[in-house]
Amino acid sequence: MTVTDPAPSALSAASARSSAPTALSRRRRRGPASRRQLTAWLFLAPALIVLVAFTLYPMAQAVYLSLTNYNLIAAAEWIGLDNYVELAGDPAFWNAFWNTVLYAVVVAPVTVVLALVFAVMLNQAFFGRTFVRTAIFLPFIVSLGIIAIAWSFLLDPNIGLLSYWFGQLGIVTEQGWLSDPRFAMPAVMMVGVWKFVGFYMVIYLAGLQSIPAELYEAAKIDGTTAWQRFRNVTLPLLSNQTLLVSVLALIATLQAFDQIYVMTRGGPYFKTETLVMLIYREGFQELRFGYASAISFVLLLFVFALSMVQYGWLRRRAVTY
Repeated sequence: MTVTDPAPSALSAASARSSAPTALSRRRRRGPASRRQLTAWLFLAPALIVLVAFTLYPMAQAVYLSLTNYNLIAAAEWIGLDNYVELAGDPAFWNAFWNTVLYAVVVAPVTVVLALVFAVMLNQAFFGRTFVRTAIFLPFIVSLGIIAIAWSFLLDPNIGLLSYWFGQLGIVTEQGWLSDPRFAMPAVMMVGVWKFVGFYMVIYLAGLQSIPAELYEAAKIDGTTAWQRFRNVTLPLLSNQTLLVSVLALIATLQAFDQIYVMTRGGPYFKTETLVMLIYREGFQELRFGYASAISFVLLLFVFALSMVQYGWLRRRAVTY
């Protein structure tokens, strides 16, 4: 008896028929996933267009301008890194840089600590708690320019209520708080703290209310004091909120502008001129847009570097539960 193999054409036809459903099923499986991806991109498209048009493109344009001598009058001329070389030896830049560092070093920690203190206090039940919470948070939703105008009147040496109270405490300045080189920076720092402490307090309050009460009960059973519970339970479990608040506070202080522009215009004698104020002066008063762009790019790199260092340092101490 002789056995013959099927014809090659028959085998290929059978193979094609068996593989066709598999390929069709793969296309069918890919179809809904592709449609979902397309739908997701369509929903993201408006936000991406806005991001590119109002964030990425201006950033790229600023980097380009920082390498030119653009002054709004003549066409931009490529000068390479000359603006950055000039920055290194510019006393005005270093004065603004150290003023910015001083403002950030004082305002950011003070704001974070006060926010934590207020949050712990206002997490307790007492009469009028809602009113106090609202009063502390209210400055954050008011325009900083409007707040700065109000504080300028409060610190006015002739009619200012705060100037009168400080005078009763023996803190007297004949020039006025905003015109005295000794007190101008503390004055704008005070406004910065007052503006943002309520917002950070709300973040801490949310963190406090997410801590399980059983942890405090167990700590009380172990005979711990209130300070021990705060140090060993509250602070570690607020590490994520502390990370967020600290980064936000640092970025906000390094970009301080509004109250300084309204209250002191960077004076007296450039004692309150920060990097953002210097960018404004060089760009919109001196019309040196290339030089101002170089300062803004240096500030961007400075903020990014400090934020990453702060994030890495605090992230290692984060606690999960």
